[in-house]
This record gives sequence, C-alpha cells and structure tokens, in this order.
Amino acid sequence: MAKKEEPIRLQKFIAQCGIASRRKAEELILQGKVKVNGKPAVLGDKVTSADKVTLSGKRIVMPKTHYRYIMLHKPRGFITTMNDERGRKCVAELVANVGERVYPIGRLDKDSEGLLIFTNDGEFANKVMHPRNSVYKYYRVTVRPGITEEQLVKLETGVEIDGQKTAPAIVHVVHKEEGRVVLEMILHEGKNREIRKMCDAVGLEVARLKRTQIGGVKMGMLKQGDWRDLTEKEVKNLLINPIVNGRTI
Repeated sequence: MAKKEEPIRLQKFIAQCGIASRRKAEELILQGKVKVNGKPAVLGDKVTSADKVTLSGKRIVMPKTHYRYIMLHKPRGFITTMNDERGRKCVAELVANVGERVYPIGRLDKDSEGLLIFTNDGEFANKVMHPRNSVYKYYRVTVRPGITEEQLVKLETGVEIDGQKTAPAIVHVVHKEEGRVVLEMILHEGKNREIRKMCDAVGLEVARLKRTQIGGVKMGMLKQGDWRDLTEKEVKNLLINPIVNGRTI
C-alpha cells in the first residue's frame, strides 16, 4: 500500500519548490499573491502535491529538483536581488549561466563585495538564515582614519542602532597604517548595512567592506564576478561555526 502523502504548510511547500525561502513565501502569501485551488491563501494553509497552488496566476509544481549550492564573489556596484525595476546591475546577471534558478541566501549591499551563497533549496536557505542557528559571517573592513581601544570595545560589546543594541561581535585589527586600519569583524546578525552603521556609530568611516567567510566556508581565491559550486563538505560546513581565538563562536 502506498504511503499517504501528509499535507505540509504552504510556505514550506513553496520553499521546497525552490521558489523562495519560507520567510519570503510567507510575505508572498500575506501580499495575496498565492492561491490554493483558486482561493486566496492564508498563513496556516496546508497542501499536498494534489492541490493546485499558484503564485501570481502561475502554477507551482513540486519538481524533482537537482539542488545547487554555489558561491559567488560579488563585486561592488551590484545589488543583491534577482531583478530591479530601476535597471541597476543585479547579482542575477552574474549567475545567469548556472543552469538552475537559484537565489541568494542573505545580502550584501551595493557598495560591499565578497562571498554570497546561492541555492534553489529553500529549506536549506531557511536554516542558514534562521537566527537560532547563529551562522557567523566574516568581514574584512577598511576604516578611516584610525581606531582606538575604546572604539574596538564598543564594536565588540554592541552599539545602539535605530534604537536597538547590536549583538556582541568579534573585532580585531589585521593591519594598521597612517590614516587607515583593516579590521576583521565577525557577526551573526544580518541587519541591513549593519557594519557600516556600527562603524558610523563609533565615528569610523568604512572605506571598503568585503565578506570573506560564512560559517565554515571561505571564499578563498575566487575572482570577482566568478562563481563555483560548493563541495558536499562545504554545504555541511556552512552551518558550522569555527573556533576563533581559542573559542567556538
């Protein structure tokens, strides 16, 4: 006897179809863009593959998906979105030849560069982004003009941004010269332009910002604008936070 298919939450279904992360799927449902069997969907709906689920009038079908996990070295000047009504350069242009429809896990602002992870596995994307998993991101940040011990302590212990205090971070000096300092900053929050706002709050100007690592995965020598598939080990290591300065973070 065939095992009966158990219904799953609509946002999970959309994520498993590779359309969007669960969080984004919830937004699409709330925006009224999703229908189930011809009726507007609501949060809490459950479906099976037998249900007709549509997004903006187009049916979503659970595919036999070949999951892809890739890393991209995002150059400055590109926004982290798959399309832009204003005609700005998007990271979608850089992964157009992947052969699968993939989307970014997290973001980097237009003026930042470095490691971006893309996938068509919505469940995995949700795990990487979920706060409970505390996946740390590593950044190489060039600031001007210099930095004091007091500023370092404030960055590490948290500063107030938009009425909220940032989570503790790890910050240390990599290189220092007249008029500029290179820092490594390790954070697990992913708020919009957080590092730039943190530095601004303590009187530092960010001249360059580059993400070099996510979890246990380093970007390495990948050239700007290039992408490559992650190895099976790297996919697992994305959710592993290494030991830094003798402590697991």
